[in-house]
Amino acid sequence: MESHVSTALDTHEVVERYERKKFILLGVTFFFVIAAYTIVQALKDSIFAHIVGAQFVNEARYGSMLVLTSAILIYSRLVDSLRRYYLLCLYALVYAVGCLVFAYYFADPLIGIANEQADYSRWFGWLFYFFSEGFSPFVVSVFWAFVNSISSPQNAKKRYGNITACSKVGGVLSASLCLGILSLKNVMGQAYFSDIVAHQLLLVFAAFFLCAIPCSIVYLMYSVPGRFLHGYEAAYKAEKARKEQGKTKTGVLEGIRLLVKYPYVMGIFGMVFFYEVTMVVISYLRLVVAKECSNSISDVTSFLLYNVLLTHAVGFVISYFGTRSLLQKLGERLCLLLIPLTIGVVLTLFMFQSANPTLVVFAYVMLKSVNYAFSWPVREGLYIPTVKAIKFKSKSWIDAFGSKFAKSSGATFNLFARWLGPALFVPAHGLFFVTVIGFWTATAWLLGKRFEDLVKHNSVVGYEEDGDEHDGKEAVTPK
Repeated sequence: MESHVSTALDTHEVVERYERKKFILLGVTFFFVIAAYTIVQALKDSIFAHIVGAQFVNEARYGSMLVLTSAILIYSRLVDSLRRYYLLCLYALVYAVGCLVFAYYFADPLIGIANEQADYSRWFGWLFYFFSEGFSPFVVSVFWAFVNSISSPQNAKKRYGNITACSKVGGVLSASLCLGILSLKNVMGQAYFSDIVAHQLLLVFAAFFLCAIPCSIVYLMYSVPGRFLHGYEAAYKAEKARKEQGKTKTGVLEGIRLLVKYPYVMGIFGMVFFYEVTMVVISYLRLVVAKECSNSISDVTSFLLYNVLLTHAVGFVISYFGTRSLLQKLGERLCLLLIPLTIGVVLTLFMFQSANPTLVVFAYVMLKSVNYAFSWPVREGLYIPTVKAIKFKSKSWIDAFGSKFAKSSGATFNLFARWLGPALFVPAHGLFFVTVIGFWTATAWLLGKRFEDLVKHNSVVGYEEDGDEHDGKEAVTPK
């Protein structure tokens, strides 16, 4: 009897040791992901405003939706051809090379930032914007797809908050490093680096962080035994059955087909859509404030990076002290419901003092913090009881096309609000925010309820046995 108890304890210790190691390495990887993401996203708006013009940012959102659609088709083909961690390593290296190429051309006197004449026709600014917009769906999103494929619902409640906290540390350090480079002055009180060199250095650091991602992922894959990388066991068995039936390759449009077919996946899309469409409105106002308060491109970048630094600092507090505790105590459904309710409170405060630049920054920081530190890990956990095609392909459509569609919708409202004029600013924005929060809350409640039912019955969304493909069932438990 004692030997059986001892064996059980030893087995538990082994499992716990490898699970802890797995999530520590995932946390380290996400540290590098967000460190690079912080730099690229801060430069995206400042570079575009400097080269093309801040007034064209809404048009850029439309363009990015079209450009990224073709990129998703390539990505969907790669999902069928490459192993999960190869995919993440590949995109990290592609973006590392891209950062170095753009850094080189920043110094070009005609197309780079040395040319201070902003113009709609300067294609280099548009290209950098589209490149930056792809970072989230093709690096951040692929990271989470990989994490979801090797995690269980219990892992999500226990570990996702810690992974996110690691990323916030990466964001804080990255933003602080960038601010240090931009504000460094010599003994004469002059900037130590020129605008061009400073921005080149920022992209070089982003490339360095991106190159560190494959190193940590490869080490994870070779140091943690395969049996600890199954994740949600029902999904693992479903994928194994599909492989035995020769159904692993599903085509480049499979992701969007599953998105449309399953209400559960459409609900995840809704969670992303409502956040992005709200964030675009606040982000546009923030960029206008940044341009009004700045005299140079470095001033704009510093202002945006300061916002990002605040976002990551607040996000670290939320993720480290709140996300894990709330997930374990309240569960997925109530946590999903907290997201629109919290953002609704922030937007209400914003509407009372919408003309105050400080409150614009406050609203931006709070919306970003809640999303990255709480909403993102909660939302990512929803992908766990799904098949690989949904985790990777449908997710890419949601995070790329769906996200950009939401941003384009927000940009449309920005153009409409600008056409209405300052006199109708409060009623127009108030009606817009109330409508979004209302639909967001309903989606969160229904989605949370469905997730709990799936886990309770050990079911998988997207698993289809022969003969069940058109029966209308949303999830089938593998036999």
